[in-house]
Amino acid sequence: MEANLHLDEKQFEIAAIEEKKRRHDVMAHVHTFGQVAPSAAGIIHLGATSCYVTDNADLIFIREALSQVIKKLAVVIDRLSSFAEQYRDLPTLGFTHFQPAQLTTVASFQFPTSHTLKYQELLWDLRNLKRARDDIGFRGVKGTTGTQASFLTLFDGDHDKVEELDRLVTSLCGFSYAYPVTSQTYSRKVDVDALSPLASFGATAHKIATDLRLLANLKEVEEPFESTQIGSSAMAYKRNPMRSERICSLSRHLMVLQQNALMTSSVQWFERTLDDSANRRITIPEAFLTADIVLTTLQNVSEGLVVYPKVIARRISQELPFMATENIIMAIVKNGGDRQEAHEKIRVLSHEAGHQVKHLGLENDLIDRVKADSYFDPIKAQLDELLNPSSFIGRAPEQVDKFLRDWVKPALADPELQEVLSKGEKAELNV
Repeated sequence: MEANLHLDEKQFEIAAIEEKKRRHDVMAHVHTFGQVAPSAAGIIHLGATSCYVTDNADLIFIREALSQVIKKLAVVIDRLSSFAEQYRDLPTLGFTHFQPAQLTTVASFQFPTSHTLKYQELLWDLRNLKRARDDIGFRGVKGTTGTQASFLTLFDGDHDKVEELDRLVTSLCGFSYAYPVTSQTYSRKVDVDALSPLASFGATAHKIATDLRLLANLKEVEEPFESTQIGSSAMAYKRNPMRSERICSLSRHLMVLQQNALMTSSVQWFERTLDDSANRRITIPEAFLTADIVLTTLQNVSEGLVVYPKVIARRISQELPFMATENIIMAIVKNGGDRQEAHEKIRVLSHEAGHQVKHLGLENDLIDRVKADSYFDPIKAQLDELLNPSSFIGRAPEQVDKFLRDWVKPALADPELQEVLSKGEKAELNV
C-alpha cells in the first residue's frame, strides 16, 4: 500500500512537467499518480477516457457552485425582506416611463410585491437555481463514445456488472442518477441549463441596481457611502453609486456568458470535438465567479441602503395635487356639484399651476388656488384628507406583508438556507 495517496505541491509540480511534455492534462496526472503509486501505475485509467475524469469532476463542481450561489442569494433576499418590512407603508412616488405615476410605497416600489417585478424575480431566481442544481445528473462510467464497450470487455461481457459499476460510481460521488445516454462527454446542454439561471439572475440584479442609480439621482434612496469615501476625483461633492454601477457592469457580463454555452452546445460534432474544452474552462468558472461578486455587492448594498423620507415627501407634494384632482372632483359631486363643471374648474387651475412649475420654476400651488376659489368651499374642510399620501397607496403595505409571509418566509425556511442565514454575516467589499 502506498503511503502518500493525496496530492501535494510537489505532485502538482510533477504534473506540470508531465503536461508540458505530453500536451495532455489528464495523462499528465495519470503519469504523476503512477509515480506516487507505482504498483498501481499499470492499471490507472484502465478502460477510462479523459472525459470520465474531467466531465464527472465538472458536474461535481457545477453542482457545488450552484449550492454556494443559492445560499448567497438567500442572504440577499433575507436582507431585502428586512428593508421591505421597515418601509412597507412609507408612501413614495411611483414612475412609469420614468414619468411621475400613482403613489406606491418604498418597500413595494424598491423591492416590489407580487404585482410588480424585482423582489419577486429574486425568488424566481432562487427557484430556478435550485431546479438547475437538483436536476444535475452524473456522466458516470460510459467509455470513449458512450457505449461502455471498454468496461464490457473488462468484465468479460457481463452487462450487469457494467451497469452496477456505473451505479456505484454515481452513488459514491453523491448523485442520485447518471445520464442514461452520453457521448464521450455529457451533453453540453447541461452547461446551458446551469448557466441559464445565472444569466437570468444577472438580469434581475441589473434592474435592481439600475433603479437604485436612478433613485440616487433623485436623492430619495442611496446605496452605502462611507464617511471617507470619495465619489469623484474632480468633483468633491459627488456621491456616485459605484456599487450599483459595478453590479450593472458585472451583470451584463454574466448575462452574455450563457451565449458561450449555447454556441458550444450547438457545435459538438457527433460524439464530441475538443473545441469545447478551452471555452468551457473559462466560461463556466467565470459565470460562477461573476455571480458570486454580484451577490456579494448586492448584499453589501442591501445591508446599507439609506432612505431620505423628507426628499420623498417633497417630491410627492410637487406631484400629488395633480393626482388628487379626480378625488376633488368626486368630493364636489358628492356634495351636490356638477361633474363637468368641477372638471373644467380643476382643468383651468391645473394649467395655471403647471405654468408656475414649468415656466417660472416655482412650487406647485394648485391646492392654494383651489382653496382660494369659492367654488370649492363645500369641500375645503376635506382637502387635507383628500391629499393624504397614505390614501393613494392602495393595498401596497398589505401586499408587502402577504408577500413576505406567504412567499419569502417559506422560501427561506429551507434548512439548507437557515444554516447560512443564522450566521448573520455582513458583506464587506475590499475596494
